[in-house]
Order: sequence, then structure tokens, then C-alpha cells
Amino acid sequence: MTITSDELVTWISAYFWPFVRITALLMASPFFGTMAIIPARIRMVLALALTWVLVPVIPPAPVIDPLSAVGLLVLAQQLLFGFAMGFLLQLAFTALTLGGSSISMPMGLGFANVIDPQNGVQVPVLSTLFTIMGTLLFLSLNGHLILIQVLADSFTSMPVGPVGLSTENLMRIVLWGTRVFVGGVLIALPAIMIITLINISFGIMTRAAPQLNIFAVGFPTTMAAGFLVLFLTMPNLLPHFTSLLYDAFDVMQSILTGG
Repeated sequence: MTITSDELVTWISAYFWPFVRITALLMASPFFGTMAIIPARIRMVLALALTWVLVPVIPPAPVIDPLSAVGLLVLAQQLLFGFAMGFLLQLAFTALTLGGSSISMPMGLGFANVIDPQNGVQVPVLSTLFTIMGTLLFLSLNGHLILIQVLADSFTSMPVGPVGLSTENLMRIVLWGTRVFVGGVLIALPAIMIITLINISFGIMTRAAPQLNIFAVGFPTTMAAGFLVLFLTMPNLLPHFTSLLYDAFDVMQSILTGG
């Protein structure tokens, strides 16, 4: 049996272009792209498995030589599209990191840094706690399944080709980044307000009775109050983080449909 170069390019194009987009998404998305949770080899096997499952149900990819000039352009577009979808979800998790950092500083835990399993950098311990909670909520809400569904739909609304994301869509992704700060503030606002009121109370006591050693009791009191506030306000994490996730998926859908 002889295989011509055209047949070889056809077989490669059918699986290679979807594989590029899927791999880029898995590398940039939360949970799937976390080295501490899913090693690189497992992620590659998962990308191959998703490609094998999705290729029969998505529109066939065009026959484009990967080594041609058009092939390099298509490669860049598929990488950009996968990274853009994963980046939107990463912004939702960044709001958790920002909220944890905002609480850690007035609470007195700003010096307690650990490695964030999501991003691989040092962050305050509360940011890591919020990130772990957000990952569990993401899985409990079937966010990983929704992400795979959005990925499968993307091959229908934005098929493989040299034309990818427009400048308007890229600007929409950038502008949605402002939700990171809004979400982080909403998550941290109750704890920040209460801890700030406690610090103001200690400041008034220091001015009223300078001979008292307020700092000896202020630090443990602030930290204990912070943990109490976190315990009481932790249920508020679910609606705020759920809203961020749904907004991220809505932005993905609007970009896919061109709305």
C-alpha cells in the first residue's frame, strides 16, 4: 500500500489542528493547567484523548500543510484561541488570589507565603486557601465539563482556518479583566471592613491610653477576628465565584457566536 503526500497531509490535518487548540486550552486553563495537580505527561495524554473523541463529532479540519506559510498562520491562530479561552478562566481564579491577598495584609498574615499550586508562585496563605476552595467549587459545578463543551462548540462557530480572533474580541477579553478586581474586592470586602474597624478601635484606645501596650494584644486579636470573619463569610465565596465563572463562560460564548 502506497501513501501519497496529499493523503498524509489530509490525515495529519484532521487531528493535528484540533490537537493544537485543545492542547493550548489545557495548558492555559485552571485545574487542567496546574502542574501540581496534572503533570505534563498526563495533560498530553488527556489532550490526545480529547482530540480522538472530538474529531468524529466536529466539522472536519481543512487540509493545510503544517509546514507551509498558511499552516504557520493557522498554528498561531489555534494557539491564540486556546490560550484566550483558558486565560478567561484564569482571570476568575486570579480574583480569588487577589481577595486572599487583600485580607492577609490587614489581618497580619501577609508574611505567611506558600507556593500557589495554580500558578507556581508565592502568594499569601489565604490566597492559596481561596484557590483550593475555588478549584473544588469549579469541579463541583461541573466547570471542567462545561469547558470541554465550549471547546467542542468552538470548532463549529470558529472552525480551523487562518482567520481567528478579531481585534474586537481580543479587546473584549482584556476589558473583562476588570472583573478580576471587582470580584476580588467583593470576596474580601466583609473581612476588610471588620478588620479595619478593629484596627481603628485599637488606634483610638492607643490615643486615649498611651501607657497601654496595645500592640501586645492587637496582633493576636486582629488575627483571631480575621479567622472568625473568614468562617462567617466563607459561604459568600460560592455566589461571587460562581458569578465570575458564569461571566467567563458567557464571554466565551459571545466571542464564539460573534455577539
